[in-house]
Amino acid sequence: MSDLTALINIGKRTEKSLNEIGIFTKEDLAKVGPYEAWVKLRIKSPKKDTCSCALFALQGALMGLCWYELPKDMKETLQQKADKFNKMLKS
Repeated sequence: MSDLTALINIGKRTEKSLNEIGIFTKEDLAKVGPYEAWVKLRIKSPKKDTCSCALFALQGALMGLCWYELPKDMKETLQQKADKFNKMLKS
């Protein structure tokens, strides 16, 4: 699959942003991992508020789930990682 927009949760803007950090396929996203991809997006545009929902969306895209359907414990773990990174980014 080369069209990221074919994945759930991934629209044209997200696809463009992912392409800008070197992610062009589902396989690329899986190799990098959703958290690392999200971190790269945050670093690329630190003033843009790339919220944790974007992280959930990337995880969901790999799992074939809408971001809000991720298991609660998974969302909590991802949220903790995002909060920790955001805190570090602001300091």
